[in-house]
Amino acid sequence: MPDSALTFAPLETERFLLRPLRSTDAAELHRLVNDWEVAKTLARVPFPYSRDLADEWIASTAERIAEGEAYHLAIARRGDDVLVGCVGLTLDREDRLAELGYWIGRRHWGQGIAPEVAGRLARWALANLDLDRIVASALIDNARSASVLKRIGFRETGTGAQDFLSRGKAMPVRLFEAGRADMVVAAAPAASAQAPALPEGTGKRILLVAAVGLIDPDNRVLLARRPEGKPLAGLWEFPGGKVHAGETPEAALIRELKEELGIDVTEACLAPFAFASHGYESFHLLMPLFLCRRWEGQVTAMEGQALAWVRPQRLGDYAMPPADVPLVALLRDFL
Repeated sequence: MPDSALTFAPLETERFLLRPLRSTDAAELHRLVNDWEVAKTLARVPFPYSRDLADEWIASTAERIAEGEAYHLAIARRGDDVLVGCVGLTLDREDRLAELGYWIGRRHWGQGIAPEVAGRLARWALANLDLDRIVASALIDNARSASVLKRIGFRETGTGAQDFLSRGKAMPVRLFEAGRADMVVAAAPAASAQAPALPEGTGKRILLVAAVGLIDPDNRVLLARRPEGKPLAGLWEFPGGKVHAGETPEAALIRELKEELGIDVTEACLAPFAFASHGYESFHLLMPLFLCRRWEGQVTAMEGQALAWVRPQRLGDYAMPPADVPLVALLRDFL
């Protein structure tokens, strides 16, 4: 499967840049985190926090990013690159989850920084790493942190105890969790909003989407990963898209494949194969799946989406939207 240990490109928010830490950040990082009001809320930060420890930790973050084990990043103000805190994810590949953590220097509190940066990193992770969920925790008496997590889409799942280096003992915490369906993406319309409205009382709206199994000469099938900002971001699916008013499914696929993959397909090369019918919470998806072995041009990720050519027997290894899953067994048996 695709590996999450990718070269990290800094993430932008409206006001900040989430970038790898640098050795030149050490002095300011030390000033900000060597503060009891900050350190007392952090499980893995000792107090007092020495200057040498800042240097050592920054060096370790680069290694862990390179290995795809964790992404601990500087929160730097856009424009002047001033460090205001850190945000990070620690991965558990076996359980397909990551733990989210963050801290903001006290002099920067009250500016709405935490939800802006923590939400951005969490959404990026679910869209680009092989994860199903993100977990987090907050001290029982840290109402501010709990509010941040709820604001960006986390659900409270219970309570527990966690060792805090700064306090030298275990402390009671509130536990939180979020998956793709939980994360708030204000800039992206919900998939259900794309479906045509029906008169009240006539049932769920129907969303017609056409998809295609592109099959190369080695009998591999192309999957595309839904990018950040779309519903179900991070899941792998068969290429395709919404059928517009007045379009046939074949015409929609020809258009979508040109726009998204840069290839030209004729209707004669699209063979109807199967269809999916799946009910989501607020709409019902109907998706015919076509097969295609011939096209003109080179398959290219025109929208920057991740692509993977997959052996039929490995299709089940890729996390997919619920509507796509039943098609996998049919396609695997056919090929």
